[in-house]
Amino acid sequence: MTYQSLSLWHDTCGDPLDPRAALDGVTTVDVAIVGGGLTGLWAARSLAIADPSLSILVIESDICGFGASGRNGGWCSALLPQGTDDPAMRSAMRDTIDEVGRALEADGIDAHFAKGGTITLVTNPAHTERARTHMEPGDTWLDGDALTDRIRVAGATAAAFTPHCAAVHPARLVRGLASAVERRGVRIVEGTRAQSIEPGRVVTDRGVATARSILRCTEGYTPSLDGHRRTLAPIYSLMIATEPLPDSAWDEIGLAQRETFTDGRNMIIYGQRTADGRFAFGGRGAPYHWGSAIDPSFDRDDRVFVDLERILRSMFPAIGSARITHRWGGPLGVPRDWTAGVRYDPDTGLGSAGGYVGDGVATTNLAGRTLADLVTGTSSSLTKLPWVGHESRAWEPEPFRYLGINAGRWIASGADRSETRRRRPDRVRSKIMSLLTGG
Repeated sequence: MTYQSLSLWHDTCGDPLDPRAALDGVTTVDVAIVGGGLTGLWAARSLAIADPSLSILVIESDICGFGASGRNGGWCSALLPQGTDDPAMRSAMRDTIDEVGRALEADGIDAHFAKGGTITLVTNPAHTERARTHMEPGDTWLDGDALTDRIRVAGATAAAFTPHCAAVHPARLVRGLASAVERRGVRIVEGTRAQSIEPGRVVTDRGVATARSILRCTEGYTPSLDGHRRTLAPIYSLMIATEPLPDSAWDEIGLAQRETFTDGRNMIIYGQRTADGRFAFGGRGAPYHWGSAIDPSFDRDDRVFVDLERILRSMFPAIGSARITHRWGGPLGVPRDWTAGVRYDPDTGLGSAGGYVGDGVATTNLAGRTLADLVTGTSSSLTKLPWVGHESRAWEPEPFRYLGINAGRWIASGADRSETRRRRPDRVRSKIMSLLTGG
């Protein structure tokens, strides 16, 4: 396997993806960050800006952006997995989208950032209530010409539109960010697998890093660390991408501002128009694997790929016979209560952030900036946000974890089949799903 074959994004990021040197022996730094994805890199960037005198080490088991940070759907959104009623948290998430844009400009990173918003389509009358329920002040209800002026989808009758999302190229973002933090003096080691984290010390397969502050930023790969098998569950999300479509097809489809899109079904789908004129389209539906197992073979599931292609072609007949050129997937991190959190204990020097459930492109930036304030002892509006200090309870042991997570997948699929047939919400299954994801 080549790194370019991991996803469309890795294949088109313009980076040779050559691995950096591994850790070699024992090293001592002020801050050690475990995980070279977006959370770890945003934390490193924020720390380097806040205190350039700090020695900072990022420890990555593969290459930066190998995991979900480089393979996701490219939605830099204000979404949180469980939503929030807290005005400060909502405001911080919205501001974070623009903060990402400013950071990319400041560091000269061309991640194809386009703040076109998100369209949540009603492709079944059963979706209407859900789409309206999640609207916030400033969002717009689209129907008639207002809908078709933005997007033309077979069977869609209306949509909710929020301006609070930007489409990005994930691998260009994370790879550019890695180079940018190195220019700020951060050291990155790759091919170095952390085995355990304890106060003052990270033990890896290539040596030991000692530090007064250690930040765990491992998201879907957290179960591979000693003592963290039940901290986060790795749930797989899969994607496909088309070849570039001609301008005539996009004239018929819309998405002129590169709006991201989804619809109101229970089994989540998500998509964007890429800067080079492709559809990048994904969804859930892959199984959870026993014991929180993670394996490269799980990145592909032909049944899910077939379903994704069927859905995409049914929504957008204008793509015609366009080829599917890329198929990929990977694990994302899901806490038991589906609620992301940021934590730091100044007494032990241990901190962590994650649990984004796939809504991490912008959230990682907010988490990284928050971790930097916590580590440096800076009291700020970020350190007062409600997710600071949040601890999700551990997932159930097997077989209950396996049965519960996969039951949720089966129930979501059943609800969608019921709603397709009956054309109205399946409230019974929706209530069961709410109970399963509520912690």
